[in-house]
Amino acid sequence: MSRQTHSRDRLFWPVFWALMIHVVLLSLLFVSFSGTPELPPSRPMVKATLYQLESQNMAASQTSQKIAGEAERTRTQDYAQEQLEQKKREQEQEAADRRKAEEERRVAAQKAEEQKKLAEQKAAEEKRAAEQKKLAEQKAAEQKAAEQRKLEMQKAEAARLKAAEEAKKKAEEARQKAEQERKKAEEARKKAAAERKQEEEKKKAAELARQKAEAEKKKREAEQAAKVAAEKARAAERKAQEDRNAAALAELLGDGEPQFQSSMGDRQGEQQAARLDDLIVQLVSQSWSRPDAARNGMQVVLDVEFLADGTISRVTLSRSSGNAAFDNSALAAVRNVARVREIQSLDRATYERFYRKRSMAFRPEDLSQ
Repeated sequence: MSRQTHSRDRLFWPVFWALMIHVVLLSLLFVSFSGTPELPPSRPMVKATLYQLESQNMAASQTSQKIAGEAERTRTQDYAQEQLEQKKREQEQEAADRRKAEEERRVAAQKAEEQKKLAEQKAAEEKRAAEQKKLAEQKAAEQKAAEQRKLEMQKAEAARLKAAEEAKKKAEEARQKAEQERKKAEEARKKAAAERKQEEEKKKAAELARQKAEAEKKKREAEQAAKVAAEKARAAERKAQEDRNAAALAELLGDGEPQFQSSMGDRQGEQQAARLDDLIVQLVSQSWSRPDAARNGMQVVLDVEFLADGTISRVTLSRSSGNAAFDNSALAAVRNVARVREIQSLDRATYERFYRKRSMAFRPEDLSQ
């Protein structure tokens, strides 16, 4: 806008002076034209000449008048001709002045027109430059917007591809998970069917085992009773032997009373341990379900740890029988007992000596300590 205003200011004075020159020239032409003197209408010049009429006759008088009139007329015509030529010269001069003024006006107008054209051309160039600049800026802005749109489209496409990839991955994971769930369900179904079949077989085997156990139980009870009696006899024999050994040792050392008391305490602990062992054997026998895989000659040894209140805190396999089913049945039998309350009545020494950790051996033909 400032450049256009500057261009108008530059064109103002040249146009102003051109107009002033035209006004002055037109004024001078008007003054020259109006100042031209008006010529009076040509009138015949009469020159009177007096002649003496005495010696002239009418004819001579007429001839003289005629000659004078001709001469006067000739002079009048010459004067008129001169006046016409002068007027013609003046008119030609005025025409020349008018042509000169017109030429100067034309030149001034041409210069003004050229300046106007130059100004218009410059304004047009400035306008074109401004338009080109505006177009360049607009093109740059459009290019930038296009690049921005392209970048956004690329980002959107990348996001879409990423989302599609993630969705595909999730779908694949869901499919795999569903397939795994289906396989698990199928395996669970098969396992349940196998377990049902195994349970039915176990029931059948349990029924047979129950019937067999019923027969064997009576046999074992009789055998157990015989073993208990034999064990009691052996315990009595051991006690008698220990008493004899203690007495002999007391006599040998000469300090019989304390050793005798110690031996008596050990014997009492052993007697209590024997009674508790019989009880533990009875409890474990009642909770033990002998497996079908049990065969004569098998033996599994377990290490059983008791707390002071009789709770079984730990059962570990000390020596395997070589048959996992038989080993597991023995472990399960001891764990099912859970607690032997009678242990809490033992004194500390007997508990520490015999029942903090106790070994038990299982055999298919019987159950013994």
